[in-house]
Amino acid sequence: MNAPVDVSFFPRAAKPLTSYRKYWAARFGTAPFLPMSRAEMEQLGWDSCDIVLVTGDAYVDHPSFGMAVIGRVLEAQGFRVGIIAQPDWQSAEPFKALGKPNLFWGVTAGNMDSMINRYTADRKIRSDDAYTPGDVGGKRPDRAAIVYSQRCREAYNDVPIVLGGIEGSLRRIAHYDYWSDKVRRSIVVDSKCDLLLYGNAERALVEVAHRLAAKVPVQEITDVRGTAFVRRESPHGADTEWFEIDSTEVDTPGHVEDHINPYQTTAEQAAAKGGTCAKEAGEEPVANPAIQPLTFVANPALQGKTRRPPRERTVIRLPSYEQVKSDPVLYAHANRVLHLETNPGNARALVQAHGEGSTARDVWLNPPPIPLTTAEMDYVFDLPYARSPHPAYADENGSHDGATKIPAWEMIRFSVNIMRGCFGGCTFCSITEHEGRIIQSRSEDSVIHELEEIRDKVKGFTGVISDLGGPTANMYRLGCRSPEIEAACRKPSCVYPGICQNLHTDHSPLVHMYRRARELKGIKKILIGSGLRYDLAVKSPEYVKELVQHHVGGYLKIAPEHTEQGPLSKMMKPGIGSYDRFKQMFEKFSAEAGKKQFLIPYFIAAHPGTRDEDMMNLALWLKKNGFRADQVQTFYPSPMATATAMYHTGLNTLKGVHRDARGERVDIVRGEKRRRLHKAFLRYHDPNNWPLLREALKAMGRADLIGNGKQHLIPTFQPLTDGSYQSARRKNSTPVAAKPSGAGQAAVPSRGRLLTQHTGLPPRETGSAARPGKPARKPR
Repeated sequence: MNAPVDVSFFPRAAKPLTSYRKYWAARFGTAPFLPMSRAEMEQLGWDSCDIVLVTGDAYVDHPSFGMAVIGRVLEAQGFRVGIIAQPDWQSAEPFKALGKPNLFWGVTAGNMDSMINRYTADRKIRSDDAYTPGDVGGKRPDRAAIVYSQRCREAYNDVPIVLGGIEGSLRRIAHYDYWSDKVRRSIVVDSKCDLLLYGNAERALVEVAHRLAAKVPVQEITDVRGTAFVRRESPHGADTEWFEIDSTEVDTPGHVEDHINPYQTTAEQAAAKGGTCAKEAGEEPVANPAIQPLTFVANPALQGKTRRPPRERTVIRLPSYEQVKSDPVLYAHANRVLHLETNPGNARALVQAHGEGSTARDVWLNPPPIPLTTAEMDYVFDLPYARSPHPAYADENGSHDGATKIPAWEMIRFSVNIMRGCFGGCTFCSITEHEGRIIQSRSEDSVIHELEEIRDKVKGFTGVISDLGGPTANMYRLGCRSPEIEAACRKPSCVYPGICQNLHTDHSPLVHMYRRARELKGIKKILIGSGLRYDLAVKSPEYVKELVQHHVGGYLKIAPEHTEQGPLSKMMKPGIGSYDRFKQMFEKFSAEAGKKQFLIPYFIAAHPGTRDEDMMNLALWLKKNGFRADQVQTFYPSPMATATAMYHTGLNTLKGVHRDARGERVDIVRGEKRRRLHKAFLRYHDPNNWPLLREALKAMGRADLIGNGKQHLIPTFQPLTDGSYQSARRKNSTPVAAKPSGAGQAAVPSRGRLLTQHTGLPPRETGSAARPGKPARKPR
């Protein structure tokens, strides 16, 4: 069993969340729900709120809802916290509902990015919103974090605005915006917030709240990790010595540290420089000849003097907003540097200029926050959550059903989050940019206590836990074998192209927790609903057996994402061989338990690096294995993701970014027709897609896949609305009535026969679910 997160190897060890002296308002005690109205404030004996949180989600007091977590953490520090949920943004009046905050506004768009929440991958408006009562769409504005910040400023313009949440995390520097198809400024500039807190922000927010309570001006709070802000000029003075690395160009970078091959281990990196890994070999660090002394530029008194700068006093200057907006190469370069500076153990501050001349200002990003320890994770999750939606959403009977039902709450109502973070590093995923790669796990006791809370206090509990997981179901307590190596590593993934030799894959803590949880009185079944990292699971047959025989409710979702190496290499996902090995174990242990169970694989269409031939081969694999994709969606470029940088620039940012032939070009799937084609290959069984697929296969020289045999991908006929079909080979052929199914005959597959029953899984933003089933039989 690995040790909990050890923060001692991180720079400037973090102050524990529980070490602060509580604010004086702690005397008011704990609120059953954080107030959403003046009447509720009066019942609590409050005359004002110290902090008012504004969110784009309905207020559900549950640890899976970010604003509830932030509110309860601040309340535990002694502050009076109110919530304004999904306000009418047409004017500032709804933002005055709780009065003027004494300390600051806390603003977030919600648990999801407001643009991804509102629009599909084809930029079409969604009619639903799982975080709104009644699943009603349109209850939050586009770019909600910016709009809410503007209204807060209009309501009380002298109150500091602290912006957070995933929408802020994904837009902390100049970023490509898929919906407007252009590069936008940092959200710090557009929202005019005083501070942006990116990532999981409990540590930063508690520090900021206590400083503001101590009357420290918000403009002076510039040293908190995990924060971003605007400053007009670089800091000066003996107490603020900063070394600046100019990384505003490529190919002629000056004195810039070489980008490390992301696929090398720490030892291999050292060996490539003619030395050894001090952290692994127990020797003194070997100087890297690629790192040259840097000129100190922030303090004029030291101009011309050179020295090796300490990381904690180093800032990297990225290409400016104006540069990345007009130059795709520099955009790719800035994105690559950003992702290389995400490890809290060695990340340096970043700065990016916005504007020119008299309007110029820098967006300054401090290094990422120090991860929470296991004790701190327990502290956060053990706070007194009501574990239900606010009573304001209940009907006259006190029920949260029908028009007041909140789908996201229903989904996680009986689930437990056991950890944070993901070291998979999938390029299309936003977890890396928000939660980071270091796994932060709760203790087993804390998880068991929450299960007991659900059993004893949550209305409607039937004994079934819907999920015991997190961003990834089986990364609980996994991590680097050495905290020192972990703090120094710059790899974007611990499991690609293979599992790192320094990563331990011991699943025994998770297996032990599963078994203990199953033994709880009143717990009938525990399902695993989170996505599974199967390349890790196969390293622990004991875990796979435990999972398959006790925690699968007939179907288990996993995410191969593709079968072809081209797109997989741009996703940083393992080959399909890992899936095959897991499938063998899954079927073996299912058979031993006497259960008939199925895997639900997810796939992505139109991901950067995907050729038409790759999607064709994926479709052939799906048909060969008897899968028919039910939930399908094309690649969705979320802001700041590595795959989004590929999509915008056409360059592979996982490798060195160059202007010449050394820079690797990536096949980008653009245009509605080609994106529809890739999506159609995933749904090769849908007759509506057959005309498009026939045209594409002929153009690709693969007309041999069109026919009525088992070896063909799609048939030559086309079903008509009356149940007959028309040959695709003869335009004037007479429609032939479909024959009834019987011995020696096969019914012409209609749309109803081909489409499989809905899986019941929540919609997935970047993939598809495939249900096991038999391929369409050959028509007579």
